[in-house]
Amino acid sequence: MTALLLVALGGAVGAPLRYLADRFVQARHDSVFPWGTFAVNATGSLLLGLLAGLAPPGWAAALLGTGLLGTLTTYSTFGYETVRLAREGGWFLAYANVMGSLSAGLGAAYVGLAVAQALTG
Repeated sequence: MTALLLVALGGAVGAPLRYLADRFVQARHDSVFPWGTFAVNATGSLLLGLLAGLAPPGWAAALLGTGLLGTLTTYSTFGYETVRLAREGGWFLAYANVMGSLSAGLGAAYVGLAVAQALTG
């Protein structure tokens, strides 16, 4: 039960943070490309890689990993925005979103793990 409450608490912070960060980034780009979602997913992947590399105790993993970072990042919005781009004829942008998001997310997670290893020796 405690883990569930920690996940909910982290999610209560992560979800509005994702929305605000997405709007902040997207408002600065005059483009149909979903830069806001791209940015929060890459940032969340970096932070989750760092957290995983630090091997936190279970309560911290629930609060920060599953709760906060799980709601900060968003696969469903990434999927929706990719389909929207493709349906509106932006096949190149849809492809760029998929390839860029996967590359940035995996690369950021790797960097996060590497930073954690450097910090912990």
